[in-house]
Amino acid sequence: MKKIFISWVLLASVSSWAQEAGQVGELLKNEASATEMKAPKSFNDKGKALDQSRLGNTTAQGNRMKNSGYQWNRNYGYAEVFLRIPEQGFFTVEVGDQMMANGAGKYRFFDLQSGRIPISIYENGFLIYRTSLMLRNNSRMVLDFFTDKGLYLLDSYPVKGQYGFNDWNDIWNNPYGNHPGGWSDSGPVMGQNSFRQFFDMLQRNERFDDGKMAMIRQQMRSTMFTAVQIRDLVKALSFDNNKIAMAKSMYRNCADKDRYFVVYDAFDFESSKREVMDYISKSE
Repeated sequence: MKKIFISWVLLASVSSWAQEAGQVGELLKNEASATEMKAPKSFNDKGKALDQSRLGNTTAQGNRMKNSGYQWNRNYGYAEVFLRIPEQGFFTVEVGDQMMANGAGKYRFFDLQSGRIPISIYENGFLIYRTSLMLRNNSRMVLDFFTDKGLYLLDSYPVKGQYGFNDWNDIWNNPYGNHPGGWSDSGPVMGQNSFRQFFDMLQRNERFDDGKMAMIRQQMRSTMFTAVQIRDLVKALSFDNNKIAMAKSMYRNCADKDRYFVVYDAFDFESSKREVMDYISKSE
């Protein structure tokens, strides 16, 4: 009986730490058609159409094409896509013109072109998911895929300097709130002229708090703000609960955290100010 109880406790503890699919991230719509998903895809060279526009000056040599004019594709930028599939199975992931297949569940793509790029996911040769990603230069897009839930965009981070592959292995803990830090620096601080343009556009295009908050969160993916700028953005919201939520979430994007006290001026009620202050003190 004692062994059964210990086993039950261990199982409960593991389950409590397990990640629940779909609890974090933005679900990306599956655009693969039912017809495409019924037919397996061949990934060998014979099953692929030859794109003459990308071959340059080539001459036939036996059964292969010999390239006589080497030229770097200057249209390419530097964007990255990191995808995890935390399930057993053999998956193939295709991002733009890059493809990777393994059973480890980790897929890392580098040197991707910026702009809208398709991503397709195959299981044992069958297409199970397809959508498009909007990539930006010098940024890393991090995603999770669950076969029964879909593809979730966790976040996008700036790529800065050199890093080792081990730095990536624990990235998945941070979006799910199990790791205290690592991706707090979200990019360069927004200049005052750019902020004024951003703030005016926010006021002009978004009448309600939901729209304003969505626009601010989108910018937070690539930008740091000063405490004064955060104060103005929080103050632009109408409802106090939204102000509290935004002040808390923007703390990690503050370039001068030692001056975060100026953000408290955005609140009309002492209780709201106190709640944010308590949150900041626990975040240190």
